[in-house]
Amino acid sequence: MRLARRLTASPLVALLIAVALMTAALGLAIQNDRYGKAERLRQASVQAQILASSLAAPLAFDDDEATREYLNAFRNDPTIQAAAAYDTNGHLVAGFAQPGTTLPTVGRLSAPSLQGRDLIVTAAVAQNDTRIGSVYLRSLIETGLRRALRYLGIALIVIFASLLVALLGAAYASLSHSHAQLKNEIDNRQKAEAALRQAQKMEAMGQLTGGVAHDFNNLLMVASSGLELLERTNDPDKRERLKTGIRQAVDRGAKLTQQLLTFARRSPLHPEVIDLAERIRGMDTLLDRSLRENVVMTFDLAPDLWPVEVDASQLEVAVLNMALNARDAMPDGGTITITARNQPRGESGGDDRVLLEIADTGIGIAEDKIAAIFEPFFTTKGVGQGTGLGLSQVYGFVQSSGGDIQVASEPGHGTAMRILLPRTAKSPPPAAAPPVAKRITGRRRALLVEDDEAVAGMVGGMLDELGFDHDHVSSADRALERLGADAQVELVLSDMVMPGAMSGLDLVRAISRQWPALPVVLMTGYSAAAASAASEGVRLLLKPYRIEDLAAEIEAAAKGSAS
Repeated sequence: MRLARRLTASPLVALLIAVALMTAALGLAIQNDRYGKAERLRQASVQAQILASSLAAPLAFDDDEATREYLNAFRNDPTIQAAAAYDTNGHLVAGFAQPGTTLPTVGRLSAPSLQGRDLIVTAAVAQNDTRIGSVYLRSLIETGLRRALRYLGIALIVIFASLLVALLGAAYASLSHSHAQLKNEIDNRQKAEAALRQAQKMEAMGQLTGGVAHDFNNLLMVASSGLELLERTNDPDKRERLKTGIRQAVDRGAKLTQQLLTFARRSPLHPEVIDLAERIRGMDTLLDRSLRENVVMTFDLAPDLWPVEVDASQLEVAVLNMALNARDAMPDGGTITITARNQPRGESGGDDRVLLEIADTGIGIAEDKIAAIFEPFFTTKGVGQGTGLGLSQVYGFVQSSGGDIQVASEPGHGTAMRILLPRTAKSPPPAAAPPVAKRITGRRRALLVEDDEAVAGMVGGMLDELGFDHDHVSSADRALERLGADAQVELVLSDMVMPGAMSGLDLVRAISRQWPALPVVLMTGYSAAAASAASEGVRLLLKPYRIEDLAAEIEAAAKGSAS
């Protein structure tokens, strides 16, 4: 883009230069004309003084013949239009005038003056400090030929500058077209890069599918068997243990779902300051689902890791891609070790960096293959087992983060991939305190908009526990009808994706126009819908959520509407 801007700017700069040259040429011509007049005045004054000195003797002795000879000597100068000598009384003694020019009848001393294109100069004729007459000299400022040549030069400068402007205009049109083509190519490249990043994510997602399905079946087994056992026992301790187990299963499922949605979302690169150890620990469920039972994963994360500024989603994709490659390199099982530690400036030879290493005990990589493993679509796996995009994503992530990647491997002795990320001086944002459910004093009215009856029943129970009486409708259109008929509603809690022409986000927009003081909270389990709501600053709950989360969002929405 910088090159494109320079290409576009170059003709404009040159055009300004051409205009400046024309202006300078005209200014120079005017200045030269001014200087030429001053120089011609000096020359004419000198000529008049020389003539006056020469005529002192002839006028003193009344030698009219000698006076005429001195004056006639100026006839050969094409710039002299008239010359004359006068006595002390101002009477003409001798002189001449070119055709179209006349001599003054009386000789008077006067300051130099201009009459049209002629310069008139007079000088006193003196002998022994006694004035005995005067001389009159009328001359052209410049000859016609010289004036023609001067204006011709100016005209040529203007013509050449005009041609330059025309050429630059044509060049500008051509460069504008080239700039448009270059911009289009840049846009297409950015789209292709975004599509490649998404393809790299989807490849990893495909390899996760089996493990995720297995894990969800286990979670569903825990929840369903727990509910059956709750119905069969009255023992308070056993019921509490069963409820705890069901809650843990639900929390694990929610965590895994949220990680998958975050992992698969389409979004531009968004660097943020993160705690690397905390981020990797948060991937434990996702990493566990990507491995086989005969693969053990261990963590060695230093407690004092420096913060780094990277795209968190791309980091998770890179870690998962390296873990998947390590898994595939150990067909008979083994150990994957994820290590993170600080690497000070003296140790790395550059600036302070954070080292993230993923090492396996697999089959290793041949030396002649190491240089090619980061190339897109390069793979040593069999047909249908990989597209070769995983490690190219790792390389792209490291480069965009200003880091470096190193590979150490020996056939039969495993592989270690080391990512070096630059340390940032910024601090990661503080972790938010967990919300606390507070029962609202006094009953209030809420409108629940949810098309799933089972979800509506559970959310309605939460609202009741928080002190809300509520009405339930299944679409945004019905919600607007109910709001128009009931002015006592103090809160709207709506799903994002529902049947009908209006979505939850459309409902929020309609409510903000008709009832701007009415607080609205949206809820969704769909990542694309969540991104749309977040971009418009709408309060949002991600399913599944706890009653504490619902209470916190209701309180925040109420404060926002009040302000």
